[in-house]
Amino acid sequence: MDSTHRRGFLGRLVGAAAAFGVSLAAPPRADAQAAAADDWLKDVKGTHRSFFDFPRHANGVGLLHILNYLNTYAAAYKAAPGSVGAVGTFYGIGGGASISLAFNDAMWAKYGLGEYTGLKDAAGKPYARNPFHRPTKDELHLLMQAMQTPTISLFAGAMPALGIESLQKMGTKFLICANALGAWCGELEARGKGKAADLDKELRANMLAGVTIVPAMVIAIEQAQNAGVAYNRQ
Repeated sequence: MDSTHRRGFLGRLVGAAAAFGVSLAAPPRADAQAAAADDWLKDVKGTHRSFFDFPRHANGVGLLHILNYLNTYAAAYKAAPGSVGAVGTFYGIGGGASISLAFNDAMWAKYGLGEYTGLKDAAGKPYARNPFHRPTKDELHLLMQAMQTPTISLFAGAMPALGIESLQKMGTKFLICANALGAWCGELEARGKGKAADLDKELRANMLAGVTIVPAMVIAIEQAQNAGVAYNRQ
């Protein structure tokens, strides 16, 4: 990680230390900047809203739970279109983290994210694309692996619906943590994938459409709860 990028990342992490008089703390943001950082809340529509917090990809189980939430309100509670909203999270570092799900197929192919995450297709080959952006029935094995069950054909039809693009169309807002992204770029640099600053620039340019960067997921969770969005830890 180059010195400029490292200073920016560490500055964000130690901002909270101002309460303890630490001189390295970043200056507080202006009110206008803080408001802009929370603009994503305007995209979470409805009278029923829930924040699904999943720092681990867990083979898409968190996405399945979002689908369950949205579908059940529509089917069992007869909720009107637009009255139910959800939030999903992409963050963390390490192969089991959900952060990789925020990026397009080009990044999955270039940086070998299928091998990194341990996500393999039905033939046992690491995915060269993001399998949860637009999954098909052929991705059913991923969910079954997470649940540690034999193949349950009942779930096959749910796979396309639990895709990130599908959930966005149903009223889900996906967030990625800027602090986690900075840390992940440092991890990728340590793994020989390039310079952290270059990785950060490229990854930001290759996020899935509609995914929003927030300064810190821990703050996004707090802001969501302050706005009356229920919290659902995955």
